[in-house]
Amino acid sequence: MKFEGTVEINAPRDRVWAFVSDPAQVASCGPGVESVSIVEDTHYKAIAKIGVGFISARFNGDIEIVERDEPDRMVIKVHGQAPGSAADAVASMALRDGADGSTAMDWSADVAISGTLASVGARLIEGTANKLVAQTFDCIKTKLET
Repeated sequence: MKFEGTVEINAPRDRVWAFVSDPAQVASCGPGVESVSIVEDTHYKAIAKIGVGFISARFNGDIEIVERDEPDRMVIKVHGQAPGSAADAVASMALRDGADGSTAMDWSADVAISGTLASVGARLIEGTANKLVAQTFDCIKTKLET
């Protein structure tokens, strides 16, 4: 499944970059994220509980920054395992100057889900993913625009 969009954030690009490049800050806005730990500079481990329809799973995830061009662009790879399910994703975001000192974030994610969660169907997964993405960006905007 592919997801993409643009989010306008009423904050300067350096401030947005500082937030989105800090795993603890991003985790604080991730619905269901229970913990994030730093393994090394570009590698993190996370635990998140995700529910799709009537199925809920706790994922143990490995997150790796595979490309970082400060303060413009970042690409991450994620692999998550839960009992009976797995998820893999490659996500990218690019920041650019917006109007009146704001920042535009162009983002995309290519996600593959297998196992029990995949059995609930793409429509249900897509709807849940869109809801979680919206909640994440609403939180990021709230924290940066104050």
